[in-house]
Amino acid sequence: MRKPILAMLKPLLFLWIFLLLSRCQSADSRESSHAVLYERITRAKIADSIAERRNAILNSPSTIRMQEALDEYYHHFLGKRFNGAILVARKGVVIYEKYQGYADFSKHIPIDEHTTFQLASTSKPFLAMAVLWLYQRGKLNLNDPVQKYFPNFPYQGVTIKLLLNHRSGLPNYLYCCQSYWKDPSRLMTNQDVVRILCKYHPKPVFKPDTRFNYCNTNYCVLAAIVEEVTHEPLGSFLQRIFFEPLGMHDTYVYTPREPAPAHQSISYDARGRKVRTVPFDGVVGDKNVYSTVEDLLKWDQALYSGTLFPDSILQLAYKPYSFEHPGIHNYGLGWRMLVYPDGQQIIYHNGWWHGNNSVFYRFLKDTTTLIILSNRYDPIVYHVQPVMKILHENDVEGEVDEGG
Repeated sequence: MRKPILAMLKPLLFLWIFLLLSRCQSADSRESSHAVLYERITRAKIADSIAERRNAILNSPSTIRMQEALDEYYHHFLGKRFNGAILVARKGVVIYEKYQGYADFSKHIPIDEHTTFQLASTSKPFLAMAVLWLYQRGKLNLNDPVQKYFPNFPYQGVTIKLLLNHRSGLPNYLYCCQSYWKDPSRLMTNQDVVRILCKYHPKPVFKPDTRFNYCNTNYCVLAAIVEEVTHEPLGSFLQRIFFEPLGMHDTYVYTPREPAPAHQSISYDARGRKVRTVPFDGVVGDKNVYSTVEDLLKWDQALYSGTLFPDSILQLAYKPYSFEHPGIHNYGLGWRMLVYPDGQQIIYHNGWWHGNNSVFYRFLKDTTTLIILSNRYDPIVYHVQPVMKILHENDVEGEVDEGG
């Protein structure tokens, strides 16, 4: 009798288990649906908030005045000779963006938002912040001597920090290495520069940490150190930690060893002649990051949001380190700066290599950004005093440095 009863109970037991599991799955499904709905509502609120802030900035009377004045500056100050891109943003919102001229004169390829420009020395902040990224993770120390990475390096007392803030006293490789480079058709690498410094010991300019001297050798050696620490080329390292995570899809490190990407602009001198490649074009870190005005704005905003660095690291980068000469001009770790008596700072970097001009200004107090990129040399690009006055609707002291 027991077996028939068990036979009858088995289907009922299976039915009960099925219903119980169904209820559990239904509860999980409802919970999952609620989570998805909550996430969608949150995203919608964030999007609405961003759109509301954007509209408030674009429709404010001060922005409208700035846009009119910027248009006047663009047409009457930069003039018809300007060949490049300009972008101005307030709190990350683009209020002015213009493109003029050609990426390739011979093919009449116009410059647009995807045209990439050689940033020249405006590449240096990327390398400096990469060094601080490694420092933050304990991969290196700012007080490490160069000999820790290159034991035969002949200049004693030169540390990573002194390379970053241009107080090393090293000779400029652009001048001292040329006589030791026997094949002008071959591109030089960062490792080649380090080998020349180690083998021939060109005379230093001064003892380490006695004064400031802007020198491209510092960032050439820094890039070689980063490659030693990370065991990967600088370009792929920057791509991994900065460019890809920030959606900077038109930014990369380039040397003429590889074919130029489709949107890359060609460099021209002031007379519109194409600039030829030289051996120094193979060295990276002090130059050779290519980017667009829109990608540089992404980089600028990431340095505000805490996405990449805590305040402690940014304070190291923006701290002035050279006080031999009075005035508001100074240099941090990879950034030029204007430091005013009231504590206000303008953080910037310019660039000049071959025919390429770059201007990248970050007005920290009100989160305003100015970016100008050009592939035809024109020194007027660096004279941004009129724009500084427009953006702050008052006088801003301090003429900026040309070139790097």
